[in-house]
Amino acid sequence: MTDVTARPASRRREQTRARLLDAAHELFGEVGMDAASVEAICERAGFTRGAFYSNFESKEELFLALITHLADETIEQVAGRVRALKPVPVPDPASVVRQVVGASLGGQMDSQLISEMRAQALRDPRLAVAFLGWQDAMRSRVQAIITQLADTYGLRLRLPADEAALLLLQVSDDTCTRAQLEGCTRAQVTERLNERLERLVGVLVASPE
Repeated sequence: MTDVTARPASRRREQTRARLLDAAHELFGEVGMDAASVEAICERAGFTRGAFYSNFESKEELFLALITHLADETIEQVAGRVRALKPVPVPDPASVVRQVVGASLGGQMDSQLISEMRAQALRDPRLAVAFLGWQDAMRSRVQAIITQLADTYGLRLRLPADEAALLLLQVSDDTCTRAQLEGCTRAQVTERLNERLERLVGVLVASPE
């Protein structure tokens, strides 16, 4: 029999985690990871340190959870568009990118946060393992999307799907980071990313025989 008494507590825990993640997102963006203390995150979220440590072992774990959360939101948006696609005879790869990417991999992901995480991982071997695991998970999910697109449209790729996924993620990271350094708006970042991905997909997808 299901323990219904556990549901409210679980729901409250999820809400607490969500508020801590939102607070951390704001603070990391404002002052960076090093300057954003646990106390400041708790104050912004309206919780005590006890609430923080009942959900996360450290600020680094919260940081990784935040990036994972943002990545999951973005990848799920893309995956949802892929599931909604209907097979058609050999489409223009650029049109597929426009349909699927839409808000783009840069729509929710914050290049500043990823850069912060990468910098921390370079200094902390434990965080490096977690960061590499996160990157591998992202690559695996993008690879699955690429494979589904290829199967849906009968596309031939010039690279294995896992290598194509890695290349797409690297181009996305570089494009979003540079655009943000140049002071582009979110809409401009998205547009630039779409344009670069269209060109890249044109190279990755072989011409139909």
